[in-house]
Amino acid sequence: MHPKALLALAADLVARLQKLDAPADGTVSTFFREQRGLGPRERHTLAETAYAVLRQRLRWQHLAQGGPGPMERRLALLAWQGDEGFLAVALNPDEAAWRRQALAVDPATLAPKLRHNLPDWIAQPLQARLGEADFMALADALLQPAPLDLRVNVQKAKREAVQQALAEAGIAAEPTPFSPWGLRVPGKPALQKLDVFTRGEVEVQDEGSQLLALLVAPKRGEMVVDFCAGAGGKTLALGAAMRSTGRLYAFDVSGHRLEAMKPRLARSGLSNVHPVQIAHERDDRVKRLAGKVDRVLVDAPCTGLGTLRRNPDLKWRQSPQALAELTQKQAAILASAARLLKSGGRLVYSTCSLLAPENEAIAEAFGAAHRDFRPLPAADLLAQAQVGEAASLVDGDVLRLWPHRHGTDGFFAAAWQRA
Repeated sequence: MHPKALLALAADLVARLQKLDAPADGTVSTFFREQRGLGPRERHTLAETAYAVLRQRLRWQHLAQGGPGPMERRLALLAWQGDEGFLAVALNPDEAAWRRQALAVDPATLAPKLRHNLPDWIAQPLQARLGEADFMALADALLQPAPLDLRVNVQKAKREAVQQALAEAGIAAEPTPFSPWGLRVPGKPALQKLDVFTRGEVEVQDEGSQLLALLVAPKRGEMVVDFCAGAGGKTLALGAAMRSTGRLYAFDVSGHRLEAMKPRLARSGLSNVHPVQIAHERDDRVKRLAGKVDRVLVDAPCTGLGTLRRNPDLKWRQSPQALAELTQKQAAILASAARLLKSGGRLVYSTCSLLAPENEAIAEAFGAAHRDFRPLPAADLLAQAQVGEAASLVDGDVLRLWPHRHGTDGFFAAAWQRA
């Protein structure tokens, strides 16, 4: 494709994403379906440029003021993630000179908001909690793309064997520092046609998400519930840890998300997973399990702000109003899920959020209202699950993962045992 045509497509994609009216990954997928003639390198350039605009939207919008051409074209030029020589062919002299001047501005000279690229309602509580230096380290980490983490399906393979198979395919994978199931892969290699993938020996899953399943630590033959299963990443990790024994319910209100689990479930070889669509947390299918379940994971719906490396649009699409609605829903789901536990059963509440109202506040309120649930120290549970450096992953009794400290997505988790 001619450079001018590719730049025009980049500007078009940026314009669509700037509307912030739908999840970015869905908008990008729809765009690529409309542009079926694009090659892998062109798709990569377009997607990475568009995501780079979302990551540093405030900075690019500031620098783009007064430049030549439409705003979406200026943003694409500033955030361009493709070959520079290729781009140069598409620019007229005025655009090239303006772009050089804009990119020469030292980020350190810009206002803090233009450096951290977070809305005030997100930045202020994080800044107050972490302090200036640690907050800026977090902000910098959130501006970087996330690595590609894989979870080895322990039902089918050992980590060392999968690592060797990936090496033979030309992919250098390293064991994740914390999860005993994880491998970290540089870049974004195509995995879907590799034997280790088609045989179900690996799944794409962030190391932090793997740690949540290790915190639940289900045993063979138990009855377990993944209360907000979604597309099933944690469900499959739990099922493999159970060695495909017992009974594992995957509850979710979205039939579409549960449907997306089916091909992954087929690859996994698990026979103990039972996806169930529920209407809400008080569904009769939930009530029938009251007092019968050994372990429950509540990976609650949340703002998702711990995943900004992967989903940078969330910081612009979420709002304080959405946060207030989510916290009410989180509390209700956790209270309903807790009723499923039998005596001695383990409950784990988690989010992929960085914000205390969705995390510590929910856990503290639940603990105060449910004295028959005893808090379990996360460090002890993780150490029992053979998680490396478990003590570095916790804040008091809870799991607290930060992208800039741990190299994972941002996660929170609290665990209790029912008396």
